Amino acid sequence: MQQEIRPLLAKDIIEQLKRQFALLSGGRGKDGAPIITFPEYAGFSDLPDEDFLNVVTYLTSIPSLDAASIGFIIIIDRRRDKWSSVRTSLARIAGAFPGNLQLVLVLRPSRFIQRAIADIGIRLHRDDFKMKVPIIMLNSVSDLHGYIDKAQLTCELGGNLEYCHKQWISLRTAIENFAVTVKSTAQKLQKFGTDLAETELPNDVRCTKDLLAAHNEKHDKLKEELKQAMKEGTTLLSCIKEQANKNPNNKSNPDEAENLTTVERLLAQLDETENAFEQFWSKHHLKLEQCLQLRHFEQDFREVKVSLDSLMATQAALSDIGDCVTRVEQLLKDLRALEEKESLEKAQLHALHGDQLIQSNHYAVDSIRPKCVELRRIYDNFTNEAKKKYDILAKSHEIHKLMDKSGVYLLASQAVDKCQSQEGAEAALQDIERFLETAKEHQLSSLKDLYNQYEIVLTQEVKVRLPGDSEPEMFEKRHVSLKRLSAKQTRPVQPVAPRPESSPKRSSPRTPRTAGHGESENQRVNGLNILPSRHIMNELIETERLYVEELQSIIEGYATELDKAESSHLVPAALQDKKEVLFGNLPEIYEFHNRTFLKELENCAENPELVGTCFLKRKEDLQVYEKYCQNKPRSESLWRQCGDSAFFQECQKKLDHKLSLDAYLLKPVQRITKYQLLLKEMLKCSKNSEGTAELEEALATMLDIVKSVNDSMHQIAITGFEGNLYELGKLLMQGSFNVWTEHKKGHSKVKDLARFKPMQRHLFLYSKMLLFCKKREETSDGHEKSPSYSFKHSLKMSAVGITENVKGDLKKFEVWYNGREEVYIIQASSMDVKNMWVSEIRKVLTGQLEACRGTRAPRVLKQRIGSLHPARHILTHRHPPGCVLFAKVQQQFPGQFPSWDLGINHSCALSIAI
Repeated sequence: MQQEIRPLLAKDIIEQLKRQFALLSGGRGKDGAPIITFPEYAGFSDLPDEDFLNVVTYLTSIPSLDAASIGFIIIIDRRRDKWSSVRTSLARIAGAFPGNLQLVLVLRPSRFIQRAIADIGIRLHRDDFKMKVPIIMLNSVSDLHGYIDKAQLTCELGGNLEYCHKQWISLRTAIENFAVTVKSTAQKLQKFGTDLAETELPNDVRCTKDLLAAHNEKHDKLKEELKQAMKEGTTLLSCIKEQANKNPNNKSNPDEAENLTTVERLLAQLDETENAFEQFWSKHHLKLEQCLQLRHFEQDFREVKVSLDSLMATQAALSDIGDCVTRVEQLLKDLRALEEKESLEKAQLHALHGDQLIQSNHYAVDSIRPKCVELRRIYDNFTNEAKKKYDILAKSHEIHKLMDKSGVYLLASQAVDKCQSQEGAEAALQDIERFLETAKEHQLSSLKDLYNQYEIVLTQEVKVRLPGDSEPEMFEKRHVSLKRLSAKQTRPVQPVAPRPESSPKRSSPRTPRTAGHGESENQRVNGLNILPSRHIMNELIETERLYVEELQSIIEGYATELDKAESSHLVPAALQDKKEVLFGNLPEIYEFHNRTFLKELENCAENPELVGTCFLKRKEDLQVYEKYCQNKPRSESLWRQCGDSAFFQECQKKLDHKLSLDAYLLKPVQRITKYQLLLKEMLKCSKNSEGTAELEEALATMLDIVKSVNDSMHQIAITGFEGNLYELGKLLMQGSFNVWTEHKKGHSKVKDLARFKPMQRHLFLYSKMLLFCKKREETSDGHEKSPSYSFKHSLKMSAVGITENVKGDLKKFEVWYNGREEVYIIQASSMDVKNMWVSEIRKVLTGQLEACRGTRAPRVLKQRIGSLHPARHILTHRHPPGCVLFAKVQQQFPGQFPSWDLGINHSCALSIAI
């Protein structure tokens, strides 16, 4: 590797400089040319050439490039020497001076003989020196002053320029050492910065701590070096300024000014380097600290996650019901103990810590946020599950207490085999009669009502203890039986063993729990969290009122104005007779909400649990949004044509609307999608309470309406279908898939190509037909792309079969037609999408099977199954006689399908549906 060429420094030739055979005093010629003086030096002739060359080269490198380009003035002082010394000096300068010469001034020997010899010698040997510049021989310093100003000459030459050679060497050495220090420090900082930039962040806490400590130590060391270098430069600058200020009357020479500038420039460079490094270090140090925070967060997350998983497992293992009062109270105690575990609090605190890291602009936000979401998900799941268990256990507790009072345990504890004797029967009869005497005081509800009200939380064992008869009927039957048994026996009674489930052992009761749900009774009614649910209900009503007001302002402020004669001149031509296109059925939506839906919601203000019924009651009325959304593309297209007209601007100004009409025409679309969000929030506050079932059904209904609206938007974009889409039944599903086709009929190469090359198809599943379309993106008037669907193919669902799984890809399934004459391998984007489609197709096929369960069913099914071609891979295997699927067919249609009719040579087209 080639070494860097380093310029000569004063310390490299310090001994040669100390001889003072040449010096740079700082003086300048009249045109600014630097002056190099060769003072009288006895041993000049004996100087080694290398020493002479090094000193002269160094001196010529000190002045600025501008000054050096003018050319150097050489003054040779040989007044006390001989002509031979003059000749030697001129010869050396002529042969080895590295700079640009302008003038050579020689103070010739002062003694008479040597002066005469010098005059003759210069005449004879001038050409031998081969100098292209003038060589002027001077008799005295007075002659020298004619060429150089006295202020630029030292006192030895009759001038007044102060110069100390020892001090000059010291200053030059200090400046050059400082320059080397600045350069070395900058290189160290650059190398350290490169190392930092190339450092890979560790993956654990300990390694991250070690790396951070190592980098901090190295940074502190470099920082100290910077501090020392800055101190060195500041001291040097002070010395230069102090030297310049000693003689306030004397103006500093150019060399002193250049020294001052050089040191100031080096200090500025050092400061700039330090600032740049500190900025980089600040970012790197922050990233290292954030890395350490992340590693701590990840480590704590793993620990908390393990604790939460263990807590969830323990919670899941707890029974939801219990078989007696004592057991239920113990379960409630155990559940409360789980909720007091530190793991739950740690999970919340850790999620909050993650939020703080995200808010502090942490570089690993994408890694932190999912962990916070996961912790809150587990925490919410635990809390929701605990709430469910509390609700169910509270009902179970009430059930067991009622059963204690109702005498069910009394009846169950009376073993029939012990009542066969007269004494046993009499004892049991006395127990029954004592209970009947106090039964009226309890005013117990019917056990039938108890069964119906709490059926969801009753175990099978408890259900057995709750027979269908009412209490009076049960006790009356038992009373009559025991009276008969207690009477004098005329013949032996054949004992009958009781059913095992009818005589369970009754556990001894414990002291019931006195605390638990009592503290929240003021906020819950029938299991409904009143305060949050009322807040949500108020929000629903207030936003509904605002929505109705906005619809009214649109109709009165825009639609009605279109019909007024005074506004006709402002209406654009493109809008003439197209009011219904722009507004769609908005008036119909307004009338429904204003006259009906808003009032019904307001009636639910004090009873939020009734809001689900309100939505279910208006399920059909809310379908009005489907028509509005289907018209929306036409409305938007019309708006783009005439939205800038003066008519709309004038209407907007009158209404004082901040947004234009198109923003308000989007309100119905936004409103229909918001209902399901509010219902979800309401449902969170009313689990296992009155109206929960209706809320859940209402939520499902609104989600179905939104899906139906969305699907209808896609349906209207179908082009090229010659039939009537509305005759195909309800649109059940729609979505994009990769599709491979395989046909039994056709050229082999075409079949191979179809098998291996997928097509991009958008499928529409109706109850009567499956459509295959090609999705096309079309730009409308330079605005956003709107999709259209070009019809390609269709399959009647009456002749469709399905294979749920395709070998090699879990996201694929098969739809085949006419006994696999046509096979379509369909690849979904995810397993969830595939499962939804398979489930929906299965429902269609199941519905067909149910429709065939009439008198014509056997013949229709036999024709359908018998007409199919043989196939080996229906449901990935063949169905031999007696398989489960064939058995189900034979079971549903007994006697209609003998085993020979369902042999291995026929495919079961309805196997999935069955």
